[in-house]
Amino acid sequence: MRHPIAFALPLILIACSGEGANSQTTATADKPFRTSVIADFDSPWAMTFLPDGRALVTEKKGEMILFDPKNGTKIPIAGIPKVDSAGQGALMDVAPSPTFAKDKAVYFSFSEERDGVKGVALAKGIFAQASDGATKLDGVTVLFRASPYVDGNGHYSGRIAFSPDGKYLFFTNGERQKFDPAQDPKATLGKVLRLNLDGTPAANNPLAAQGFNPAIWSYGHRNLLGLAFDKDGRLWEQEMGPKGGDEVNLIKPGLNYGYPKASNGSHYDGRDIPDHAPGDGYEAPKVSWNPVISPGGLLYYSGDLFPQWQGSLFIGGLSSQSLVRVKLDGDKAQKADQWDMGARIREVEQGPDGALWLLEDGGDGSQGRMLKLTPAAF
Repeated sequence: MRHPIAFALPLILIACSGEGANSQTTATADKPFRTSVIADFDSPWAMTFLPDGRALVTEKKGEMILFDPKNGTKIPIAGIPKVDSAGQGALMDVAPSPTFAKDKAVYFSFSEERDGVKGVALAKGIFAQASDGATKLDGVTVLFRASPYVDGNGHYSGRIAFSPDGKYLFFTNGERQKFDPAQDPKATLGKVLRLNLDGTPAANNPLAAQGFNPAIWSYGHRNLLGLAFDKDGRLWEQEMGPKGGDEVNLIKPGLNYGYPKASNGSHYDGRDIPDHAPGDGYEAPKVSWNPVISPGGLLYYSGDLFPQWQGSLFIGGLSSQSLVRVKLDGDKAQKADQWDMGARIREVEQGPDGALWLLEDGGDGSQGRMLKLTPAAF
């Protein structure tokens, strides 16, 4: 376990520019929002808001931070397992339990090395803060590990989404740049999984009776970096395609989404992959991009601050350094807006007041800043 010093030094409250401090706000004529710089982090990966308005932020190298937007204070959270952050490895997604107000449970994902091979793991701990501010996750337990663990440092995925009824946890496992595991019925790699909240496979998953790993919900995916339910309970997912072919998919139980047998992109070495085509037996994406946007986080927006965007998906663009909006109409989706943010955007989150919150990636020239977007006239 890491950070033993965090208990001794709980209140290294790192000063940063919070909303109540020295935030910098800019507005430009070409964007319908104002951008406020709230804080700066070290290659942040994901964030989530707690019921009291504070946020949990994960950083690539393995730090989880409790951040208060009102005064800009940061408290490192102890109890996080060792993270293998080589390549695309990181302390990844973080999400409070659907019943956090009662159980204080926090779920998170991370990449790890075990016996010379690597994979993504799902863990849970109990949020605990002492009277002096010291903060930790108690009783951290790994609930689920991708299978198999393999060599290499890419395509872990590791996104978490709870079903609207709070009974199930959906978890993404990337195909680890190994291609074929996405079609392997025994491997969880290249799959969306449906788990019980204790990490065991949910009963009646759609492919278990056919001999698939019992956790699998859908398969034929590549690097799944966004997962979100809409207001009607549909599950949307975005993933990085190969050379071209980034995707937004509507995830349905038991379906094969094609990779690496079908994709609207090609292999990086130039080899062709057949495009999605009617009747090929694979579920085609609802939206795809070529040239790519390199999608990061995914958000289904339900807030009141931007009423014109209710029911839209928002995607962080990494190589495209953009914020992307996808318009939904039932089970249909279409490209809507793409704004140049001047930095790699890793995460998109909705704040308690309906503002959009972004995390810069902190790599390839990005600063790792936390940004808050409010209406231009706000």
